[in-house]
Amino acid sequence: MFNRDNRRYHLAHINGRYQGYGAAVATEDGNILDETFPAKQLKMVQAWIETHKEELYVDWELAVNGDAPFRIAPLQ
Repeated sequence: MFNRDNRRYHLAHINGRYQGYGAAVATEDGNILDETFPAKQLKMVQAWIETHKEELYVDWELAVNGDAPFRIAPLQ
């Protein structure tokens, strides 16, 4: 999640990277907004979003207001 990253998609999302792939994934429904991601890794990202949805929305508000978001634990 990047500060002020609401200009392109205008909705809460995260940016993910995996072995040369990159994607913007919507926080609300886990859909890919841009680029591509391997199916297995996308499912992992979607599960992580569901687990941390409330934290992601708090971080989104911080980010669009120019503040640094809090760190959220990765999948274990």
